[in-house]
Amino acid sequence: MILIDTSVWIDFFRGADTLHRVAMHKLIEEDDICLADIIVAEILQGIKSDKDFKVVKSRLLEFPIYSLKDVHSYIQSAQIYRACRRRGLTIRKLVDCFIAQIAIENELALFHNDKDFDSIAKTIKELQIYRL
Repeated sequence: MILIDTSVWIDFFRGADTLHRVAMHKLIEEDDICLADIIVAEILQGIKSDKDFKVVKSRLLEFPIYSLKDVHSYIQSAQIYRACRRRGLTIRKLVDCFIAQIAIENELALFHNDKDFDSIAKTIKELQIYRL
C-alpha cells in the first residue's frame, strides 16, 4: 500500500503536468493507495468552495485512512525530528515527522514530492519511499 503525501495530491488537484501526477493516476487505478488523517486535513484546508470541499472530502474518505497509534507514536515522531537535526538536516514541519511515523508504523511506502521526506529517509532507514 502506498501512502500519498499532500505534496503529490497538490499536483493531482491542480492538474499539473508532472511525473508524480501521472504515477498517482496509475496507483489510483490499481487501487493501491491510502491516506493519513493528517494528509486529509492538509488537503481539505486548501479547498476554497463549500461544494468542492464536500466532493473532495467524500472522495478522500473512500480510501483507507491511517492515524498515529498513540502517545508513543508522537514521541517517535519527535525522535525522528531530533535524529535528523543531529545529522544537520532541518525538517521544516513536524507534521512531516508524523506522516513518516504513520508510514513506518503501518509498513506503508510513502509517495511524496517534498525534500524533507528524503532527509528523513536518509536518517530513518525504516521509512520506505515509493520511487518513480
